[in-house]
Amino acid sequence: MSQITWLGPHNSFPNPLLTPDPDPSVPGLIAVSERIYPDQLLQAYQLGIFPWYSDEQPVLWWSPDPRMVLKPGHFKCSESLRKSIRLFCQNTHSQLLVDADFGAVIRACATSSRKDQDGTWITHEIMDAYTTIHEQGHAHSIALVEQGELVGGLYCVALGGMVFGESMFSRKANASKIALAALSAWCIQNEVAMIDCQQETTHLSSLGAAPISRAVFLGQLQISLNQTNIDKPWTFDKNILTHWL
Repeated sequence: MSQITWLGPHNSFPNPLLTPDPDPSVPGLIAVSERIYPDQLLQAYQLGIFPWYSDEQPVLWWSPDPRMVLKPGHFKCSESLRKSIRLFCQNTHSQLLVDADFGAVIRACATSSRKDQDGTWITHEIMDAYTTIHEQGHAHSIALVEQGELVGGLYCVALGGMVFGESMFSRKANASKIALAALSAWCIQNEVAMIDCQQETTHLSSLGAAPISRAVFLGQLQISLNQTNIDKPWTFDKNILTHWL
């Protein structure tokens, strides 16, 4: 770990293009810090770096190679998912809410069990930092509600024309997939080229995500961050899902 940069609250991150793997024994690990600060978190995203660590660890900052991304138009909407979307849209007691209760969504992501990853990486410090950037307008939540109950959703970070998917959860079959379908449809409407999915999982692969090289990802990231046509507010509802019907 001696070759990895330890960051103070006001230090800048190493550029992954210039220093892709400071310690080759830990590929993708760019820096380490004691705490996570909202301003530093935003700086990290603009360099294609994200935090991923457990409670007992320092904050670990990653830029993996390859990088998992979903091109919104490549989202795989299976027939079974399309049926679930249709039923959700037809249900008069169902709602798709954007930014209605960011805290509830990130807490649900933190406490949900899943096959491909452990939700415990969403620590209290992570929740506080992302809630702060949500209040600044940089992080968003999509929640599926039925009969007044939260059944699924996701949260993400959005900067310029770039969307970074963070985590999603389901308390009902296909609920997180419907949330991702809604996000993908919004991205298509707003000319967002890709959704960052960070790390490869079989679940994400089944939904159309694919790995690309870190260099290609970082190049596209800079193009997307400089997009000026993304000016529509995050105010959509479940009608956006008709894109897939």
